[in-house]
Amino acid sequence: MMITPASGDWVPDSCTLPTAEQPVRVAEFDRFFAESVRRTHRPARTGLDLLLTAEPAGRALAARESGCCSFFAFTFATTDAGSVMHIEVPDSQVEVLDALAARVDTFIGSEH
Repeated sequence: MMITPASGDWVPDSCTLPTAEQPVRVAEFDRFFAESVRRTHRPARTGLDLLLTAEPAGRALAARESGCCSFFAFTFATTDAGSVMHIEVPDSQVEVLDALAARVDTFIGSEH
């Protein structure tokens, strides 16, 4: 599987979203990252936490993404720092999570 986050091609081969709709979903994620993510934290190789400015913005997107890439597990929590979107993947999909994390960094900067 070749994933290149810089070009926006971080969609895994296992995604069932029709190819024509994938650029639209990538754009939705890009907008979400730019507008709603304050910083990231990588608590484990298979996990990524996104500290959000607003939780509702991520819930609908996470639900849609789970429908086409069922290996993603999205959960939400409220902490003292704010709302957090937890993203988990199985070991076999760590490359996808790495690419997603790199994509987030392009929108929020490498300081997280």
